[in-house]
Amino acid sequence: MKKNKRIFAKIFHMKFNYWILTLLCTILLGLFSSCASRKNVVYFQNIDSETAMDSLYENNTIIKPNDFLNITVSAADPEAVRPYNLLTETRPLVGSFVNSSNSQQLGYLVDNNGNIEFPELGTIKVGGLSRKELIDYLTKRVSEGVKNAIVNVTILNFKVTVLGEVSRPSQYDVSGERITILEALGLAGDLTIFGRRDNILIIRETNGQNKYERVDITDADFINSEYYYLQQNDVVYVEPNGARVQGSTFNTNTGLYISVASLLLSVLVLIFR
Repeated sequence: MKKNKRIFAKIFHMKFNYWILTLLCTILLGLFSSCASRKNVVYFQNIDSETAMDSLYENNTIIKPNDFLNITVSAADPEAVRPYNLLTETRPLVGSFVNSSNSQQLGYLVDNNGNIEFPELGTIKVGGLSRKELIDYLTKRVSEGVKNAIVNVTILNFKVTVLGEVSRPSQYDVSGERITILEALGLAGDLTIFGRRDNILIIRETNGQNKYERVDITDADFINSEYYYLQQNDVVYVEPNGARVQGSTFNTNTGLYISVASLLLSVLVLIFR
């Protein structure tokens, strides 16, 4: 009887050790398989094969309905261009010394038809024009009555939104009128390790319709995309990778369950050693 018990204990011990070993191997394989490879993480992977890289598309911000424009006209004679500028007189600050009233430049809101009302010139169709095209047009029109007129146009509502697997998802104001997808991701603190670098979605409204483009920033050739330079109000969405999606299905108590299971396994190993 004692001999049979010893044989049974020995067999159980062997099977138990085999089961423990199998479990450990499964866990290790799972950990290694979940590790991100260089292919999924590194940007510009084929840049070494390129001797020189020039973007096929220039930064060309297009004016759209609901844009807010700051347009200033200047010349050697300030009085000559005064009728072409939207100015509102403000009171001087109390206690300050001024020779004349301070002035604040107002803006032009582009209506749903892409028009603005410009002093002296009337209704102007600006929607669909680039900033440079509008400057050239206004300079030509104003120069008909003012010598050596200089026109400057600024888009005041230039913003981009970055969402998804980035460190700081948010809407960001752009001080100038040039921002690339990389600069926008930089403002958002870069992608997290769980963000897909090969499938970044850009959403852009053009002529009242939303357009979509997917960009792979692991391929250095993405700078040739027309979406490399962002437009005002573009949305950049970084999709989560498989590990993040899988992790979202885990029970919040999974860590606790694993800890308890590990403790039980350790106790059983000590008992049947």
